[in-house]
Amino acid sequence: MSDLRAASEYPPVAGQPRRGELPPSPTPTHADDVHPPRRRGARWTTLLAVFLVVAIGGSALFVSGFALGRLAGATPGTSENNQDLFRPFWDAYNDINQNYVGSVDPHLLVEGAIGGLFSALNDPFSQYLTEEQYRQTLGGISGEFTGVGVQLATEDASGAACDTVSDTCLLVITHVVRNSPAQHAGIQDGDDIVAVDNTSTNGLSVDDLAGKLRGPKGTVVAITIDRGGETKDFSVTRDVIQREDVESSVLENGRVGYLKIAGFSSGSSGDFHDALAELVNDDKVQAIVLDLRDDPGGYVDAAQKIASEFVGDKPLYYEQGATGDPQPQQPIAGGVATNPGVPVVVLVNGGTASASEIVAAAVQGNGRGQLVGSKTYGKGTIQEFKELPGAGGYRLSVRKWLTPDLTWIHGVGLFPNVDVEPPDNQPPGQDAVLDKGVQVVLDQLANPSATFPAPATAPPPTPSSSPAAVSDDSFVVKVSFATLATPLTVG
Repeated sequence: MSDLRAASEYPPVAGQPRRGELPPSPTPTHADDVHPPRRRGARWTTLLAVFLVVAIGGSALFVSGFALGRLAGATPGTSENNQDLFRPFWDAYNDINQNYVGSVDPHLLVEGAIGGLFSALNDPFSQYLTEEQYRQTLGGISGEFTGVGVQLATEDASGAACDTVSDTCLLVITHVVRNSPAQHAGIQDGDDIVAVDNTSTNGLSVDDLAGKLRGPKGTVVAITIDRGGETKDFSVTRDVIQREDVESSVLENGRVGYLKIAGFSSGSSGDFHDALAELVNDDKVQAIVLDLRDDPGGYVDAAQKIASEFVGDKPLYYEQGATGDPQPQQPIAGGVATNPGVPVVVLVNGGTASASEIVAAAVQGNGRGQLVGSKTYGKGTIQEFKELPGAGGYRLSVRKWLTPDLTWIHGVGLFPNVDVEPPDNQPPGQDAVLDKGVQVVLDQLANPSATFPAPATAPPPTPSSSPAAVSDDSFVVKVSFATLATPLTVG
């Protein structure tokens, strides 16, 4: 459900997710809820097996190991109130363990059973993760990985993309992450990597090089680069790298500040605050264009902090759990651009999802700015990631989020005030949606009293109460390599 994948050292990002505080600890588990097995009557102590041969239309059905009565009189680990509900599960589990003719891995049986619970929810955003999946998942959303801190691309002499490195296909460093090991070593944007650990890069793809540059913290990798025809060798010590999700620039001769957020990772809100403050306080821009196109979301607290930069005195959005009324989520003090005299436009499209929709809804729903582009994805649920010790973990939809006017956009999306679709034949380097966004804020500067146009398309009726109203699971949130003691909240 952000894409720095062309930057080969970065792990793939699908979502969305964090760089902020973790949410409150989950409700404690009460050991008293677990009861010892109950003893049953003697009639269940003997397993009666009946072997039946049933002739049906000239063919035989051989049924072996058919048990009369319960396989197990008690269901260990099940509360008193749920004994009858879970007895069929334990019957099946015990029968498999005792009578299945093939090999049985009880650990895999448990993982399969837990996975079945989540499959039964029919919610693409609630999912069981095995231990391996869980450990490999939280890094993308946190925005952290271990490596040297470079973004790469393969280019030929004309600058066009190519597949594998060769004499005519160069591996170019397109960006060096600030404060990264690569930057500290002296590696620069535009350098061509020709060897890693004294082995030529010829014949390798960007993904191949990613594995060579990543590695455990504290280990050293030798990188040989070509800089303007001169070969240079660097020894770089790998470290934890924080992905850069925020970029900014100044447009229209200094009048408009532009910010792009690729994902709501753990450091995105701090980076965004710094970039916005520089634009507003140092560059003295008069208007802001915030680009949330193709932003799959991420940490909810990052969304709250970023929305607070623009809205300072009204609820940003509402959260509603399985029970209870919607609860307003208030802005955090200290927003840089809460002054209504600074026009704001948010660029959106079908890839704007979840936490990025929270920000867009806060700006639009509170009358702070306009949405320009096309309808957003429509993910209106919030997930928590929790660990199951010894059995992986899971993400579970635990709350809905609602817009400032208490609308649930799940499966519906947000509709822009100004509807703009990029042309199919848009030339490289041109951006019709950004151009329209800039025009909108300039028009508002010229006519501050003008009212915002209504959303381009009237929203359809409120969707059903089930998260399954959204069937696309492309916005799969990735999680960190660290074990969590508290649930991780993402949108």
